[in-house]
Amino acid sequence: MKFPNPVLVSRIAELIDAEVVGDADANVYGINEIHVVEPGDLVFVDHPKYYDTCLNSAASFIIINTSDVTVPEGKTILVTKDPFESYLTIVHHFNPVLKATEPIADNAFIGEGTYIMPHAFIGNHVRIGKNCRIYPGVCILDNTVIGDNVIVQAGSIIGSDAFYYNTKKNRDQWFKKMESCGSVVLEDGVEIGANCTIDRGVTAITKIGAGTKIDNQVHIGHDTIIGKNCLLAAQVGIAGGTILEDGVTLWGQVGVNKTIRIGAGAVVLGQAGVTNNLEGGKTYMGFPATEASAKRRELVWIKRIPELWKKVMD
Repeated sequence: MKFPNPVLVSRIAELIDAEVVGDADANVYGINEIHVVEPGDLVFVDHPKYYDTCLNSAASFIIINTSDVTVPEGKTILVTKDPFESYLTIVHHFNPVLKATEPIADNAFIGEGTYIMPHAFIGNHVRIGKNCRIYPGVCILDNTVIGDNVIVQAGSIIGSDAFYYNTKKNRDQWFKKMESCGSVVLEDGVEIGANCTIDRGVTAITKIGAGTKIDNQVHIGHDTIIGKNCLLAAQVGIAGGTILEDGVTLWGQVGVNKTIRIGAGAVVLGQAGVTNNLEGGKTYMGFPATEASAKRRELVWIKRIPELWKKVMD
């Protein structure tokens, strides 16, 4: 999440009651997760296992729960007792939940030729391009960006919160919600089927590339990046942080694990389970998903097991 305007480190420190080690007069431009941080961003870390990763990331500012670390040159740390709570404080302050008072927010932008049917909801700061069709029962939540010639069928929800929790068993609330402050981007020519759900990024974006077509009842998790001209059939489920390169096809009920990359032009046949990265330009099936030709040979041998066993026993 980028802040509306640069914010002084000293102001952030005051907001979260933190001690600054480094340049308190530097400008902070946003807060992001470790895998999407850029120079000028703020990131938080609360476990020694990840101290070095965060300190040596692209982030310029790190919220951390110890000062007993070596701070790389040019970086600033903000030392506080509970970095996760500090993250929540910052998100609530700079990205507060805005109450809806109308079916279509006054600050939403709707492009020429776009038709929004009755009983759709369009949230705050949503931008919808030209010649789009938004069907009844669709919810397009805050900060979503939609290109031109996009179709969203009835009942779909675009921009719901990430299924993302901070887990610690040493407190009463084991699963504490990590507030989402990211967004969803649907590029030109995307089609979303009925009753689909697309979660926004935790701090960055979930993106559906131009020309991609998505069937009914598909779920796409937070921070997933789907390339151009992909095809997703009914009941596909994609976990967070996954990347589908251009031209990928996932047939019905394919499940994809988190942080997986599927290469360009790959085809995954129905009901397969993708648990590891897949190379592009190949066809896959089964669980775990493997090349279809190898999986078919495997199935042939499995069918022959009773025959082989009989020969051994005879």
